[in-house]
Amino acid sequence: MTDQTPVLELRAITKRFGPVVANDRVDFDLQAGEVHALLGENGAGKSTLMSVLYGLYSPTSGEILVDGEPVRIGSPGDAIAHGIGMVHQHFMFIPVMTVTENIVLGSEPVKRGSGAALGVLDRRASRRRVQELSDRYGLAVDPDARIEDVSVGMQQRVEILRALYRNARILVLDEPTAVLTAQEITELMAVLERLKADGTAIVFISHKLGEVLEIADRITVLRRGRSMGTVPRAGATEQSLARMVVGRDVIFRVHKDAAQPGRTILSVEDLHVRDDRDLEAVRGASLTVRAGEIVALAGVDGNGQSELVQAITGIREPTAGRIAVDGTEIAGRGVRAATAAGIAHIAEDRHRVGLVLPFTLAENLALRRYRQPPLSRHGWLNLKAIRELAVRLVEAFDVRGGGPDSPASALSGGNQQKLCVAREIDSDPKLLVAHQPTRGLDVGAIEFVHSSLIEQRDAGKAVLLVSLESEEVSALADRVLVIYGGRIVAEFPPDVSDEELGIAMTGGAAAAA
Repeated sequence: MTDQTPVLELRAITKRFGPVVANDRVDFDLQAGEVHALLGENGAGKSTLMSVLYGLYSPTSGEILVDGEPVRIGSPGDAIAHGIGMVHQHFMFIPVMTVTENIVLGSEPVKRGSGAALGVLDRRASRRRVQELSDRYGLAVDPDARIEDVSVGMQQRVEILRALYRNARILVLDEPTAVLTAQEITELMAVLERLKADGTAIVFISHKLGEVLEIADRITVLRRGRSMGTVPRAGATEQSLARMVVGRDVIFRVHKDAAQPGRTILSVEDLHVRDDRDLEAVRGASLTVRAGEIVALAGVDGNGQSELVQAITGIREPTAGRIAVDGTEIAGRGVRAATAAGIAHIAEDRHRVGLVLPFTLAENLALRRYRQPPLSRHGWLNLKAIRELAVRLVEAFDVRGGGPDSPASALSGGNQQKLCVAREIDSDPKLLVAHQPTRGLDVGAIEFVHSSLIEQRDAGKAVLLVSLESEEVSALADRVLVIYGGRIVAEFPPDVSDEELGIAMTGGAAAAA
């Protein structure tokens, strides 16, 4: 980087929430045409710092400078006026509106009809501007598609286009790859390179050390709200960054002994499931998971794995086929029957399925067992027992950012994920369905979750792991099943090569069959 005035500086930013110090005199700067990565544990203060920058929070103390001049950012409107755009970890759209309408909303091109008192949306100009930005930065979108009908990867491209449409020259990306497939991540990295070349300054918040080392020019690490320092990408390694993040050496691949599988716990036979559009997403899938083994379901996102998991866990009713847990038939009988049969479910979407965000941590942790003693007696909740359970699990799973009486909405995304993992693992299930269990977690928390899943296996539990992370699959699985087009098309040992697995995941195995 050249010696020039930073396009952005955060100086000694402190943010307090009552007695909690989320940011403690944090310094951060950003140059034009640079990707500056922000790393840290769940709850380290990364999203809070960027929320201060974007005007969602007011800092307790400290100052923000843009192009060397102090500025006051009291709202997202102020941030946008200073050329700052933010792509949030959880997208913010109006689903029934089109891609174009979501992008221009609030800054719509208007045309005036004869005698019209108010401007009318110029749809042609809106669409043309969106298409121009899409072509310029390689952000392929369908301007006329409804948001509710497009993939997660396209939704993220729409978020970036929305910021660029408002002339953002400072772009904050909060966990931009958390919900993307491998191909979509590759495409995003190419987009970021084009933005860099165009002079856009980018803050890249991520837990994935490999991605940070691939794209970042500099890396700043936060720990418990304080800056641990800024390092250039050159010379940094995953091990050195992990040590800065958690303050100790991290085991990237946890040790596990050979599996000792026992009786069949989960049996799925010729299952057919339709998706929300009433299209067949699962087409005759069959699989088994035995006690004492981890079976990983690998596949490109959108090949029926979500609908398969929803059918197994009782969320979605299959149209045909059989699902049994330890001999008990549960197909089509709902979530309560699946839970009673011994299924625990770490959900893919912690907001829609995993948590009730307005509920407290204690209430969320009691959701699986509130009808059972000691959490209830004779139909009455035992609030003391519920709170004691929360205190124990919050400490055991290192859930940070709140106590038993805090709302789940107050936690960072990673700590919300820890909350889900804690509740499901602690329920002593026969079958643990872990769908993207480490999404949004830092390296230390990933190590803990991986160890916990292996402990479940070694305790004789059956574990069905659904993951888009090939490293996670290879590290944890005793068997790997590949799903493609709603069917199980291949089975591999855990040491399968990435090339062979990739061929099967993209239909090669199905074509050969």
